[in-house]
Amino acid sequence: MDYPPINDRLEKVLTQTGYDAVIGIDEVGRGSWAGPVVVGAFVFSKDSKLIPDVNDSKKLTRKSRIRLYEELKDENFSIAQSEVDEVDELNVLQATRLAIVRAVSELKVEGRVIALIDGYFREQFDFEHRFIIKGDTKHYSIAAASILAKVYRDNLMVELASSYPDYGFETNVGYGTKRHREALEKYGVCDIHRKSYKPIKRLLDSRMAG
Repeated sequence: MDYPPINDRLEKVLTQTGYDAVIGIDEVGRGSWAGPVVVGAFVFSKDSKLIPDVNDSKKLTRKSRIRLYEELKDENFSIAQSEVDEVDELNVLQATRLAIVRAVSELKVEGRVIALIDGYFREQFDFEHRFIIKGDTKHYSIAAASILAKVYRDNLMVELASSYPDYGFETNVGYGTKRHREALEKYGVCDIHRKSYKPIKRLLDSRMAG
């Protein structure tokens, strides 16, 4: 059963008090052991319509996420990512920050704009923004971004599973499930694993030592 929609009260207040658009931003895949970090950026303006059932992507069924994705993709949004080598080189927080900057730069928005960013980053961004802890459970634009990013990344991991069929990426989307851990022990690390992550690094170190 789907959850009721998150309200768009904050977005409406902002667009009625001087802002031309509000950008909701959320990331997906930060805790994954493989694949990119993906960021969704969704634009809410005075003309935006409220799509029923939009909520934090983690609270929705896969079927509901896909249905809502199809509706939301007709709106103004962008999706950007940081690749595995960027996660390993920069660390996952900085790689996520880079993906956020990329997502915002790809949007077509005019006038005074503010971004509502799920979570918190120690470093500030060059554009006007607010950090909102658990924002995907509170604000419509962030929840919409979470759905767009989640479905996009899930589809991407299904595609990658065809190139790396042993790890179950089509179902675990890179997270450390039992099947994924067993596959790592049996087949080792593949090109899209994050080698800076402790479970992956530990496996690589043990095989070098052995």
